[in-house]
Amino acid sequence: MKEKTAMVIVDSHCHASPYWFEPVEVLLFQMDRNGVDKATLVQFSGQTDNSYILDCVRRYPGRFSAVVGIDTDRVDAPVILKQLVKQGAEGIRLRATTRSPGKDPLAIWRACAEMGLPVTCGGEKEQFASEGFSTLVRALPDLAIIIEHLGDARDGEQPPYDAYRRVLALSQHPNTYIKVGGLGEICPRPKPFRQPFPFGPVPPLVEMAYRAFGASRMLWGSNYPPSAHVEGYANTLHWLDDHVRSFCTEKDRSWIFGETALSLYKLRIPPSDN
Repeated sequence: MKEKTAMVIVDSHCHASPYWFEPVEVLLFQMDRNGVDKATLVQFSGQTDNSYILDCVRRYPGRFSAVVGIDTDRVDAPVILKQLVKQGAEGIRLRATTRSPGKDPLAIWRACAEMGLPVTCGGEKEQFASEGFSTLVRALPDLAIIIEHLGDARDGEQPPYDAYRRVLALSQHPNTYIKVGGLGEICPRPKPFRQPFPFGPVPPLVEMAYRAFGASRMLWGSNYPPSAHVEGYANTLHWLDDHVRSFCTEKDRSWIFGETALSLYKLRIPPSDN
């Protein structure tokens, strides 16, 4: 465990559930052990019951923000989203391919823009790099769209990284952001295992994102607890931090590991039910 730094550290992508993965208390243990101050609880794919993560926000005021999931095939999805915001939701998770039924395929995206609600966006490289997604981004310049998992960059990416470069081209739109996870997402697990740092040469994918988006539009997200199956919670933070030090200033590190997330999520004490 490394000594706590002065900067505020925010984990922008983690999951908690009493039925799948782990309850929030396990995440809190990892956060406290590794000096992580706050986190966004991102609803996992396929789940639209947000009562647990909203309750976590209420039970631990100031530690968490809830990023909810809803059934976007429902015509009344924007209305449901507004109700969730009243309950404390501070973001929503959509797919790059998500479109609304009815006359306006961007209805749910527009509702997010109107409420000032950031969208954390999952998808595959080809979907992020498509003209359809670029058109969506251009149509909603006031909507913060956060591209998850380095735009689906994975271990096995090969130079010259053509598909990944097309994803990074979204950085030309100032309302786009990108999440970076642990190095285990982009580096193969060595066999046999090596200590203390198991990975070989790290591909330049994080640095490429940094050059494209800049630190103030990058944010770290552990993807815990799935990351426990890769390098583990602590290493998603510390190995990435060691890696970015070779090309980042101290100020830029503070953005990647906290300030960008704080600019997007209030991580505030939620409203009372009274």
